[in-house]
This record gives sequence, structure tokens and C-alpha cells, in this order.
Amino acid sequence: MAKYVCTVCGYVYNEEAGEPDMGIEPGTKWEDVPEDFACPLCSVGKEQFEAAE
Repeated sequence: MAKYVCTVCGYVYNEEAGEPDMGIEPGTKWEDVPEDFACPLCSVGKEQFEAAE
């Protein structure tokens, strides 16, 4: 499972953990996260995230 980091604030979306508070179940791949997803810390969209190394 991969991780994706917000390039604005550094929040990390972890596919293994998901984001249950936002209705995204653990194990949800990044490509399956809704396009209207907003960073829970700074509210930017998916286009501001990049794969973590």
C-alpha cells in the first residue's frame, strides 16, 4: 500500500489506514479516493498530492 503527501501542508494519506472520518475505508487505493477529496488539514484537492518516497 502506498502513501501520498500533501505538497502544501505535509499531511500524509496512507492507503492502508484510509481516512475513516471522511468515509474512506482502510485499504482504499489513492485512485479510488473520490475526486472531490480535500486535504483534512488544509483543504486543497487531490491534485496537490504526490506519491511519498
